[in-house]
Amino acid sequence: MATTTPAGVGAGHAKHGGQDGSDAPMTHRQIMEALSGLLLGMFVAILSSTIVSNALPQIIHDLHGSQSSYTWVVTASLLAMTASTPLWGKLSDLFSKKLLVQIALVIYVAGSAAAGLAQNSGMLIACRAVQGIGVGGLSALAQIVMAAMISPRERGRYSGYLGATFAVATVGGPLLGGVITDTSWLGWRWCFYVGVPFAVIALIVLQKTLKLPVVKRDVKVDWLGAFFISAAVTLLLVWVTLAGKNYDWISWQTYVMVAGSIVLGAIFVFVESKASEPIIPLRLFRNKTITLASAASLFVGIAMFSGTVFFSQYFQLARGESPTMSGVMTIPMIGGLFISSTVSGQIITKTGRWKAWLVTGGILLTAGLGLLGTMRYDTPYWHLALYMALVGLGLGMMMQNLVLATQNQVAPQDLGSASSVVTFFRSLGGAVGVSALGAVLGNRVTDYVKDGMAELGPKAAGAAQGGGGGGIPQLDKLPAPIRTVIESAYGHGVGDVFLYTAPTALLAFIITLFIKEVTLSGRSGGQAAAAEAAPAGTEGARQKG
Repeated sequence: MATTTPAGVGAGHAKHGGQDGSDAPMTHRQIMEALSGLLLGMFVAILSSTIVSNALPQIIHDLHGSQSSYTWVVTASLLAMTASTPLWGKLSDLFSKKLLVQIALVIYVAGSAAAGLAQNSGMLIACRAVQGIGVGGLSALAQIVMAAMISPRERGRYSGYLGATFAVATVGGPLLGGVITDTSWLGWRWCFYVGVPFAVIALIVLQKTLKLPVVKRDVKVDWLGAFFISAAVTLLLVWVTLAGKNYDWISWQTYVMVAGSIVLGAIFVFVESKASEPIIPLRLFRNKTITLASAASLFVGIAMFSGTVFFSQYFQLARGESPTMSGVMTIPMIGGLFISSTVSGQIITKTGRWKAWLVTGGILLTAGLGLLGTMRYDTPYWHLALYMALVGLGLGMMMQNLVLATQNQVAPQDLGSASSVVTFFRSLGGAVGVSALGAVLGNRVTDYVKDGMAELGPKAAGAAQGGGGGGIPQLDKLPAPIRTVIESAYGHGVGDVFLYTAPTALLAFIITLFIKEVTLSGRSGGQAAAAEAAPAGTEGARQKG
């Protein structure tokens, strides 16, 4: 049923060894050449997610948005990324991975260009959703393409490069976004335009360097399953975002939306059980490692996205820093992520052992978030730097290795689906976390502002509404006493957000304790697929499932 053919290559393809589906492993240089465009595409995807973080307070102010708009600009991208990730993963099992990466980049470019033209927060949110679809493809496919070329034993080394790319883009994005926003002749709209040339370069590099075998299967895409999982996730996120602001957490709206999400999820499971090629093959969850890794990724996602999203508000609105300095001040977290992902990847390749890194990462992440829960507007920066470094070290040890543990235990025909499942749950955790914690932050800030204004006396009471959660305040235009109240409210509110996030990291840590360490395979996904396509190799490939 399956045939392996080269994707997008001519006569020169064979010189790439393992990329043509042969058993010959690729050299380090061949792998780095093939990964160059992929890593650049991944850089663009992460850049788009982080470049707006330090510019958002200014963007939302200029577009006359609210705290809810602030949250939704982030959530819309995460929502689209989350809902589309399983579909990208399944498509990669059926069609050319190279073509799919290029399509994802084109979608990203279109969304970015449109976002730069946004005239109101609603239009910006819609464009961010388009961006999210492209980012979802790039995030899922990066892991899948690496798995197709590189064996699990060697993948730790290259996952370190992916982690390093993530770290550089994560710290470079806010810095670049801050500089662009602070530069009068550019303005925040260039935060969306600046990624476009990088994406175009990535397209060209991918066309020249990424050469993979295509396993063609004569099956239909499960569009019905894709619809129901997208609908279930969307309804869940809409409820989480609006609850506590537009209606009470315990209300008829909550009952309707939660029940609707559960029903849509149940329909999705039913559809998947009947589909010949399901978006998420339910049989994957019979594997304990995949189930536990997915659950852990859900909670890691909450921690990861809450850190990158809410730090910018803290440094700008609680400490009065510029967008540029806000980016500089998050370097300890990104430095920790860079070091731990790179070092752990190298050591895993040498030793073949990965569980200790997951467990240690869970401990560090929980400790870092718990300590950040004590932050206030006047907390000494060196304290914050230490806490952020712990969070970064923990994330770097957990993110890539949860995917690695999953990829090590699936058959080649399920590689894309299994990889995207873990990425999906991480994105889902991030989207739900940002939505819920954004609502919490808005409510906590409003309450703290009211309390602070009450202490100042009746004359300040009228300013409470303007400085609360309804809009993003401009600190430099506020009188000193009221500015202190606003700074204190945001400092305490963001601290509460991290305090609420810490238990999720603790749950991730507990889950990793139950993941069984399995020896890393020495065969890449492409080699396994080639062996399965050959008559003599069919039985051996099946045994990996």
